Amino acid sequence: MKFSRFLKPTTQWLEQQQTSILSAAIIITVANFGSSLSGLIRQRLLITKFFDTPQSQEAFEALLVAFQIPDILFQLIVLGALSAAFIPVFTTIKKQYGKDTAFEMSSVVISILLVVFFLASSVVFVFAEPLTRIRTGDAFTPEQITIATNLTRMMLFAQGFFAISSFFSAMLQSFHRFIIPSIAPILYNIGIVIGVFLLYGQLGVYSAGVGVIIGAFLHMIVQLPLVLKIGYRPTFSLRTTAPGVKKLFSLMPARVVTLGVGEVQNLSLGFFATSLGNLSFVVIRLATTLVTLPIRLFGVPISQASLPFLSKESDDKNLETFKNLITQSLNQIAFFAFPASVLILILRIPIVRLVFGAKNFPWETTVLTGWAVAIISVSIGAQAMVQLMIRAFHALKNTTTPLIITTVTVVSYVVGCFISINYTSFGVLGIAGVTSATALLEVFLFMFFLQKTVPVFLSKSFILSQLKMITASFLLAVSLYLPFRVLDQLVFNTTKTVELIALTLVTGTIGMLVYIYFAVLFRIEELSIINKLLDMSVGKWKRSANKTTEVFIEHSMEDDFP
Repeated sequence: MKFSRFLKPTTQWLEQQQTSILSAAIIITVANFGSSLSGLIRQRLLITKFFDTPQSQEAFEALLVAFQIPDILFQLIVLGALSAAFIPVFTTIKKQYGKDTAFEMSSVVISILLVVFFLASSVVFVFAEPLTRIRTGDAFTPEQITIATNLTRMMLFAQGFFAISSFFSAMLQSFHRFIIPSIAPILYNIGIVIGVFLLYGQLGVYSAGVGVIIGAFLHMIVQLPLVLKIGYRPTFSLRTTAPGVKKLFSLMPARVVTLGVGEVQNLSLGFFATSLGNLSFVVIRLATTLVTLPIRLFGVPISQASLPFLSKESDDKNLETFKNLITQSLNQIAFFAFPASVLILILRIPIVRLVFGAKNFPWETTVLTGWAVAIISVSIGAQAMVQLMIRAFHALKNTTTPLIITTVTVVSYVVGCFISINYTSFGVLGIAGVTSATALLEVFLFMFFLQKTVPVFLSKSFILSQLKMITASFLLAVSLYLPFRVLDQLVFNTTKTVELIALTLVTGTIGMLVYIYFAVLFRIEELSIINKLLDMSVGKWKRSANKTTEVFIEHSMEDDFP
């Protein structure tokens, strides 16, 4: 008893409720940074283990391919329910009938989807080999097909844990508990590292498959205590007449089709990249991993934290607060994402070398990955803002419009990749270019349709703010390029890891200061985020964030992240 009393104050912060987008977004940002960092460490470990020989490199590529089919099942069956409207419907049922009824709805939905997931996984388990052959190109070897097939079957078990864990995350977020769900991905990456570190000598590439299962289990089990504490008791129930169940499933078809169409893009990426050979699929995946980092840091947290608040305001007839939340959240995202894209563009080679540049990582692959990163980085801001606009439509319980936009985007992507691969010599860089182009198309389509759904969303002040940040980011690029080249060639010996880190840190710091200078010069209102964080100690911030239920401080919203 004495031990539990001592432990309670040290763990209570994990269970703390976040009552504003400010507190939720910053917590998610910090946790996502930890998750991204652990993910990069995981990738570095895998490259160190799997790039010794051409055979092990091919095995690593097969590992990346193996994730696709299990991920598709998860996206269509589980995420289709969660992203369609689980949090808005759960919140509504909890408000109308109480949390016990909302928990009952959750149990029914989880039970039904787990049954469907089990049946679909059984089919994939049996037909894993032909499915792998169909979705890979001619350059994918028979040995790689065997490895990918076996790993695909292993990944199915991991996705079962993820299915349960994802509902736990959604329920906790509905109660404005963001800390534990944000920590879970870190444990997932740790699980993979444990599997590879302990079992690589005995299992080779299959140690990564075991690690994925361990990580998925940790992802689930860490959330269970808090889920139980808020009152949920897992039960198996197929009672579709429970309040909210039919409503949720009625919203699923459009979202499932949207996700399905989106997965066509991932499958086509795998097919086109494995048709090129020369580890092209590894290059594009590693480049995407790096580019995704600022999206996870600046796009996802604000978007994820905004959904419960947007869901509350979506019932308001004039949607005034809803509009303000969207526009100011988009400005917050752009304020960080635009300069991040510039820094990644300029520092692409040092970053690739630091993150993936193990001794056995070929220089030619480093340069090629760097160019892919540069091309995709142009669309970082667009990809980050799309995260919020998708959730805005979900909060409005509109799943049809995202379906239309996704369909147009994916068709454009497939056609673009087909032309690039078959009629140009760009190779994997052509795929990177198509990725950026379609991401920019997607963000413009979302803005167009959101403006039609929520009039005056694209106000003059919003457009002016975006133009200011784009201009500041462009001037950042112009101002930073020359100092970077001088430091790279005359000051730092980048053949040494310590000096490579120093070059990255010094250049990144100069870039941040330059961007802040132009933000002050252009009077970009979102600069108040940095001022606020500098003025407040951690303790003051926590008290302020947890007291307020208002997301606006003067002219800007205090958010921070993918």
